[in-house]
Amino acid sequence: MDVNHGLTELADIPVTICTYPFVFDAQAKTTLLQTDAVLQMQMAIDQAHRQNVSSLFLPVIESVNPCLILVVRRENIVGDAMEVLRKTKNIDYKKPLKVIFVGEDAVDAGGVRKEFFLLIMRELLDPKYGMFRYYEDSRLIWFSDKTFEDSDLFHLIGVICGLAIYNFTIVDLHFPLALYKKLLKKKPSLDDLKELMPDVGRSMQQLLDYPEDDVEETFCLNFTITVENFGATEVKELVLNGADTAVNKQNRHEFVDAYVNYIFNKSVASLFDAFHAGFHKVCGGKVLQLFQPNELQAMVIGNTNYDWKELEKNTEYKGEYWAEHPTIKIFWEVFHELPLEKKKQFLLFLTGSDRIPILGMKSLKLVIQSTGGGEEYLPVSHTCFNLLDLPKYTEKETLRSKLIQAIDHNEGFSLI
Repeated sequence: MDVNHGLTELADIPVTICTYPFVFDAQAKTTLLQTDAVLQMQMAIDQAHRQNVSSLFLPVIESVNPCLILVVRRENIVGDAMEVLRKTKNIDYKKPLKVIFVGEDAVDAGGVRKEFFLLIMRELLDPKYGMFRYYEDSRLIWFSDKTFEDSDLFHLIGVICGLAIYNFTIVDLHFPLALYKKLLKKKPSLDDLKELMPDVGRSMQQLLDYPEDDVEETFCLNFTITVENFGATEVKELVLNGADTAVNKQNRHEFVDAYVNYIFNKSVASLFDAFHAGFHKVCGGKVLQLFQPNELQAMVIGNTNYDWKELEKNTEYKGEYWAEHPTIKIFWEVFHELPLEKKKQFLLFLTGSDRIPILGMKSLKLVIQSTGGGEEYLPVSHTCFNLLDLPKYTEKETLRSKLIQAIDHNEGFSLI
């Protein structure tokens, strides 16, 4: 490759392949991002160790933990997390995250962290906070410009999303693709409006596709938007003097652009800015810019491309079990007979998420090991290691009953 175009004096300039994102698929980009995160974690740990060594000889230097520790109560998970994260220095966000649930005996090797992200995002996105608006047609959420919460909570959600990516954990976020476009500084479009608000999006498309010249008379629109405000309706101008500006054939594209801009940018600017700042405090960097919005979305929330036979094929066995062991054979018979929702519950029970990593089902390695307990015991999951302790059941119906009983009670940790 002649990158110098004949300029021999620049012949020593190296070619960096990472400046050409199109040569990487989503899996390769994910590997790059995870490798970058591991290196940053190691640097943060090394810095903490150096500081701790220095503190032995210089009492004025404070010793620090090489990990970011979150101690939270289940009943106050948002408040406890906010209290810790507000006091956290930027460098500490780069440390490996360890979560401790008060009153629970568990060592966080990954599983406790997974449940933390699941529970705190479920709580933060709860309608009781009024931070996000739920759109029934699309089953998606977007920032609510009517919230009474201050920007600190939106900043926290951004931090949580960044921490999840940085610590290789899938989180359950029902945002449209527009969120990931904005995180990557790309402009939302009419397609994003169609995803979030299908009826409105179709109406806008009909306006653009209308072939006649009498757009103004047919649609009777001006450059305004009508929004709900605590039971009442309120008219907002999309542009200066929008109420006096009629939509016609010449300016209808500008109207649609202004409408999309209001929904995704103008109406929620301060809220998204807080979210954006929190996210990039943890997960910013050049590697993230390699991603396309749909790739970033898949990495954050995983996907639902389930291949249950692939899951069985990739499962490993320990102890007395092997693929043809009678208990293992009836386990997979029972599993494949479960409805989709129960299979997803099983994934949640065993891995801490009911979605598939961006790297696909083949990257989801499950391990099943035998236990010494009798058939009266339930299966036990170790979410840190995707490990299932499965008693040696001999009857199919017993295994089915015990498995369903276990996956229906999938919250909480203890040492066994």
